[in-house]
Amino acid sequence: MDLSQYRVLVVDDVPLNQLLVEKMLSRYHFTVHKASNGLEAMREILVFKPNIILLDIMMPVMDGFEVIRKVRENPAYADIKIVVLSALNSNEDILKAYSLGAQDFITKPIVLDKLTNSVAKQLGIPL
Repeated sequence: MDLSQYRVLVVDDVPLNQLLVEKMLSRYHFTVHKASNGLEAMREILVFKPNIILLDIMMPVMDGFEVIRKVRENPAYADIKIVVLSALNSNEDILKAYSLGAQDFITKPIVLDKLTNSVAKQLGIPL
């Protein structure tokens, strides 16, 4: 299945996590870009114009909560879906992510089916 028309931005400060997510999505041929922190993510959003952001919360420079806040403040980014991928798992953190505008929250370690099902659901595509 070739889903290369869908642009996915993976934002995580751990290169191995970025690689893992990219590998999980590779079977569907999504177009993937990566960022290592929130500031890089904001730059990538301007240039890459992702359909969906897979976003870690705990990162240097700008954390994931701030990224969600900034994305949701800009009407030009209203269609971008945000799925949080985080080791954080408290109800408070999950509710905060949703209240800021995330569409889904997946706790690490990431499970392939959970990730791909969430991406497909957010993009409205069958897998």
